[in-house]
Amino acid sequence: MIYRGTQKVSVVNLILLGAFLGLLIYLTVYYAPVITRLVSEPEQFRELIDSYGQNGVLVFIAFQVLQVVISAIPGEVVQIAGGYLYGVGFGTLYLMIGLLIGSVLTFYLARLLGYPVLKAFLPQAKYGKFRALLRSKKFDLVVFLLFFLPGLPKDLLTYVAGLTYVPPLKFFMLAIGARLPALIGSVIIGANIQERNYLTAILLLSGAVLLFLLGYFSKDRIIERLHQWSAVRERYSVRKKK
Repeated sequence: MIYRGTQKVSVVNLILLGAFLGLLIYLTVYYAPVITRLVSEPEQFRELIDSYGQNGVLVFIAFQVLQVVISAIPGEVVQIAGGYLYGVGFGTLYLMIGLLIGSVLTFYLARLLGYPVLKAFLPQAKYGKFRALLRSKKFDLVVFLLFFLPGLPKDLLTYVAGLTYVPPLKFFMLAIGARLPALIGSVIIGANIQERNYLTAILLLSGAVLLFLLGYFSKDRIIERLHQWSAVRERYSVRKKK
């Protein structure tokens, strides 16, 4: 049931794959550190965005899109910058637009190129677990948890979803909805930094970092537990039908 995952890869696919991987590696190596450093310096980043005048919002949204496609760029840094530049309301709105565009791009890029593009980033065993989770009968709950819990590789999961027969519209609604609380939290941190409420910003940032670290170092255990739970539910459903 893998979308193009087990089909023979054509010459055109190989060319597209090579071009995509080359571009992704180039952007990651040469631009990811520069973008991360730039976005981490709010006033310098503001000057850059302001230099584009009325198109500054579009440039900022493009940064968020690029962050989703190039997962080496920390999403939290861009989101904090969004709160710093635009406040909670508009910062959240612009980031959500960029997140949606970036998610659609990664989803359909994976669907276009097939599994070889993901193989460079994700081992077969882990990919198999992700794919099984996304094909679970508890699809809604599983997708929500995968994108809600901190520390999990959400952008890679979007690539995996593109290779799996999942309903795109439902997937995007669940994935982006699940990411909204963390995104708003990051935006609030940025807004507090801009308003010089440093104590509030530090407390919120400390909590966010702690949650991220807990999720990051527990991610394999979380994925395994979700995989086991999903398998048990599948077996139970089969027995119930019999």
